Amino acid sequence: MIKKTIGVGVIWNQQGQILIDRRRPTGVFGGFWEFPGGKIETGETSEECIKREIWEELGIVIEVGKHLITIAHTYAHLNVTLIVHHCQHIDGVPQPIECDEIRWVNLEELDEFNFPEANFQIIAALRQAG
Repeated sequence: MIKKTIGVGVIWNQQGQILIDRRRPTGVFGGFWEFPGGKIETGETSEECIKREIWEELGIVIEVGKHLITIAHTYAHLNVTLIVHHCQHIDGVPQPIECDEIRWVNLEELDEFNFPEANFQIIAALRQAG
């Protein structure tokens, strides 16, 4: 079974909205929405990973803030550990470089989007923190 450790950013803007992106239709979880991030490389901290991945995937500068939650989840084909941090949007307009679509949404709107199962724990943690 494949194991991945992923740095995930819950990116907030000045209006209190959260940035989500929709995965491309091909590949694992194609077409699902997600909180942006990516695989933590060897020797990289979760904070460094999130900052790098957000720049590579969305072309924006963020400040990585406090840790929100760490989730270990097993899918049929994948063991994933998500290390999730609050982030603040600093500069740049988000671009769909590595995804199909980007949206700024309110916390209440997250239920309207189709997320992979592990993400439900992130949404629950955000609601508790909020």
